[in-house]
Amino acid sequence: MIQIAFVFRTAPYGTSVSREGLDALLAASAFCEPEEMAVFFIDDGIFNLCSIQQPESILQKNIGAMFKLLDLYDIEQRYICQQSLSNFNMDAMPLLINCEKIDRTLMMSKLKSAAKILTF
Repeated sequence: MIQIAFVFRTAPYGTSVSREGLDALLAASAFCEPEEMAVFFIDDGIFNLCSIQQPESILQKNIGAMFKLLDLYDIEQRYICQQSLSNFNMDAMPLLINCEKIDRTLMMSKLKSAAKILTF
């Protein structure tokens, strides 16, 4: 069962929301078993995993590379919305980390089973 679900819905730059979400996710991994946590990327949140980010051009740090820490922390339940990928024509684009591509209906079903949901 998923105890904590982290949902990324915002783009990685322009605000600090994604960075704060990633910080919260990594901090929570110290208190939860990796199999009790899940990460979901939907809507503009899929841009966090875009492999061709160039934040230096807007004088920002590349937080996308920090998502690779999910492998180090053994957080394996990672899902990305197939409809969001299609809406932004990113179906074939390589992602920074491996995520299971699922449809929105299945994503909502998984989120309903989570004990806590944190949205960023």
